[in-house]
Amino acid sequence: MTHKYTINGMTCSGCENKVQTDLSKVKNITKVEVSKEKSEAIIEMSKHVELDDLQNALGGKDSKYQISIPNTSTEILPKTSCCSTEKKEHKHEGHKYQNKAGKYYCPMHCEGDKVYDKAGDCPVCGMDLVKEPTHNISTQYTCPMHPEIIRDEPGSCPICGMDLVPMEPTDSEEDKTYDKLWHKMKIAMLFSIPVFIISMSDMIPNNPLYQLMDLEKWNWIQFLLTIPVVFYACWMFFQRAWKSIINWNLNMFTLIGIGTGVAFVFSIFGMLFPSIFPEQFKTESGTVHLYFEATAVVLTLVLLGQLLEAKAHSRTSGAIKELLKLAPTEATLVVDGQEKVISIHDIKKGDILRVKPGEKVPVDGKIKEGNSTIDESMISGEPIPVDKKVDDEVSSGTINGTQSFLMIAEKVGSETLLSQIVQMVSEASRSRAPIQNLVDKVAKYFVPIVVLVSVITFFAWWVFGPEPKLVYGFVNAIAVLIIACPCALGLATPMSVMVGVGKGAKLGVLIKNAEAIEKMDKIDVLITDKTGTLTEGKPSVEKIVVKNEDEKEVLGKIASLNQNSEHPLATAVVNFAKSKEVSFSKVENFESVTGKGVVGFIGKEKISLGNKKLLEQEKIDISSIEQEVISEQKLGKTVSYIAIDNRVVGYITITDAIKKTSFEAIQELKRQDVEVIMLTGDNENTAKAVASELNLTNFKASCLPQDKLEYIKKLQAQGKIVAMAGDGINDAPALAQSDIGIAMGTGTDVAIESAKITLVKGDLQGIVKAKNLSHAVMKNIKQNLFFAFIYNSIGIPIAAGVLFPVFGLLLSPMIAALAMSFSSVSVIANALRLRTIKI
Repeated sequence: MTHKYTINGMTCSGCENKVQTDLSKVKNITKVEVSKEKSEAIIEMSKHVELDDLQNALGGKDSKYQISIPNTSTEILPKTSCCSTEKKEHKHEGHKYQNKAGKYYCPMHCEGDKVYDKAGDCPVCGMDLVKEPTHNISTQYTCPMHPEIIRDEPGSCPICGMDLVPMEPTDSEEDKTYDKLWHKMKIAMLFSIPVFIISMSDMIPNNPLYQLMDLEKWNWIQFLLTIPVVFYACWMFFQRAWKSIINWNLNMFTLIGIGTGVAFVFSIFGMLFPSIFPEQFKTESGTVHLYFEATAVVLTLVLLGQLLEAKAHSRTSGAIKELLKLAPTEATLVVDGQEKVISIHDIKKGDILRVKPGEKVPVDGKIKEGNSTIDESMISGEPIPVDKKVDDEVSSGTINGTQSFLMIAEKVGSETLLSQIVQMVSEASRSRAPIQNLVDKVAKYFVPIVVLVSVITFFAWWVFGPEPKLVYGFVNAIAVLIIACPCALGLATPMSVMVGVGKGAKLGVLIKNAEAIEKMDKIDVLITDKTGTLTEGKPSVEKIVVKNEDEKEVLGKIASLNQNSEHPLATAVVNFAKSKEVSFSKVENFESVTGKGVVGFIGKEKISLGNKKLLEQEKIDISSIEQEVISEQKLGKTVSYIAIDNRVVGYITITDAIKKTSFEAIQELKRQDVEVIMLTGDNENTAKAVASELNLTNFKASCLPQDKLEYIKKLQAQGKIVAMAGDGINDAPALAQSDIGIAMGTGTDVAIESAKITLVKGDLQGIVKAKNLSHAVMKNIKQNLFFAFIYNSIGIPIAAGVLFPVFGLLLSPMIAALAMSFSSVSVIANALRLRTIKI
């Protein structure tokens, strides 16, 4: 038995994981699937488990997690569990928002999808929090002559009468962060460069600076110049380091803070109390070797790395920004034949809007009058304009061609396709790939190991190094701390995911989360539906054949019956009947028999319309027309039997053209060693004809929703990674069960909700694009991880001085800081390459 429960108190992915683990341990529970987004748990039980036992498993009545029985029915179809792989415990204050626009998140996803109200540092890794793009941008208008006039919609200035113009958008959050860092960078450089010159002047024969002042006074000048660098420009690094230590979330700033902090404090003591230091630390004049230049220059170089990262990171979210730019700001409302320009936010459902040549379609809707060609490349990825006529759907953000038309607004605001795409891309960009778990495990032990290596380096030089031993040990220990920044390691996965998801959005491939990217690269089998997936999904009635009855009267009855169904075949019958101008009747006791057909009563007559299984269920003899039906089916057509009062009276033949791209896509997937299997609810003969045309060797006909579900489970039990492509409500269970559910964007909302990837165009070529994209992203992630691991594997030993005995080479803390900064930027630069790859 399967039950659904409401669970309150889950605020992050760690909470979700803990609830699922605790409930799974309860006796007689065989499967648990928890979703923090829906605040629910779906539990399969071999025997009934009391609610109190479930609450006790979560920590009792005083637990933050409270489980209860929802008001709705608890018997449901199986659904997939949450795809998150986050395993960290929730440690810090933060909030989960349904609408995260305008909130802040960590670019390294330390706390999964946790977001914050204000800008600041991540409490786990110390990185600057990044602002979530605002999905619905409200354009305001101002007067060019009187900027104090600000309005929410276009019009004229109340002072001078000039037309109001759109206000320029404010700088993005990334630009503000960059400007702030650039200001601090200028301060740091202003004071660090003189410190560096003073320090390096020792290498000049007959140092001219010493002719102006002695070394002791120059040390004081270095100290004074270093203070603004430490306590203003780069003080945030020490704050982050301190926070990381007291929270025991050791990270890159732990190493930077300890390394530069020790050098700075050492230099102060060396300047004020030189007598307490051994001779090894002193110059010929008796002063101690100070490291103010190392402190200032290293911190400045770390700041440079942060500056470059801020610039590069703003480019990784470029896809979302470009999508937001597609949203029009105003529309032309038509009321009683009069046109009026209004703000996009004032549009209501049912409004009549005029879209002029070259304008963007303001909201989702249908064409009411006129026709045109529309460029939909920004949401479908296809460059060829699409012809549109009356009753055709149009989407927000697409660009009208050379003709004007009137449209009816059907979806506005966050309901539009463009808004949903932006939301999906935004959420997927912040999701975690399972491969990130490896990085988390490494990072957990990385910093303590580096600190240990630094200590070992100091003592190794002290014991075995040449004179001055302590100086060598001190400098190399600091170099180890600084070069071993784990930032590149942490950025390797999220940067590639963010860019890859944005790239997919441009191609019309909407990816729900990072796990889908990783799994899509590994799929062995693609299960595909027929209608709307391999075929156009726009069936039309070819003919109706009736025996011993009035054809028009029978057509009216089955059309009346189909008015209650949302199936594409039902729509085809209704449209055909309307074209024949038949009359419709009232239907009572309507019943849709999943995977078989429909049944209902018109007056006292029982009308049945469906496949062979339906009529067998109704115990209706079909032998009189069965051979005719089979002949039609062998031509690849779908045929529905018609029965009145349990007596077959004829059949209706429906055709649905195969998509031109289906054959090419299937062949390409086969070339990539993906087995393609068609599971369809249609009959054996029709399925065989379609499979033959598409060169499919494996298919199964007459499949009910549970048949598709069981078939996928069977393949998964064999160790296969299964992707399922479908577009209808009957595909939802199979989409949910599969490892990767792929919904056609032309399909139902239920199918799209159940899937992890949505193809905006609803074309099988989109699956090829998704497969190629996932492969490119995973390859990019592995390259980044390789760079990060190799960098640290080589950099740490060199910083420790392993090359000194043979080559006499040492890595100064300043060079180590420069290398560390650019390692992170190199990872981001590699991720940005995904924006230009051809899929």
